[in-house]
Amino acid sequence: MIVTAAIGCAPEGGDEPLPLACGVGPETVRDALGAAPRPVRIDGTPLSACLDPATDGTDLQAVGTSLVGAASELAGSAARRPEGEAAMRLGYLVGAVQRGAGRANAQGINSELVRRIEQELALVDPGSRAVREGLRAGRSTG
Repeated sequence: MIVTAAIGCAPEGGDEPLPLACGVGPETVRDALGAAPRPVRIDGTPLSACLDPATDGTDLQAVGTSLVGAASELAGSAARRPEGEAAMRLGYLVGAVQRGAGRANAQGINSELVRRIEQELALVDPGSRAVREGLRAGRSTG
């Protein structure tokens, strides 16, 4: 599916509006994570591009629903199989949002979104190589 529209309006200062790919729903995000550890894109948009400090509340709610929902869906499988694909994909998602938050110098609500997604790793073995691989890839290309 090719999407060329964008959610919301461009923020003041001429910044680009948040890409529609950022609020497509948890299933689409989870499916896109099937490409990990290779770069994950939704309609050409990296997941890290979805964390923008100028994002309004409505757009951020759609982003949060998509990203947190995908993380929650992956967490159960990752907890059961800490060296499996779900664990690596969850790691990638966490790394990508950390990358986006770092790039955007995230504060406030963006940092809360990152914290919420990182919470999904709590039940996964912290020594998991799959999670570490995903985190590295997400921080690099997410």
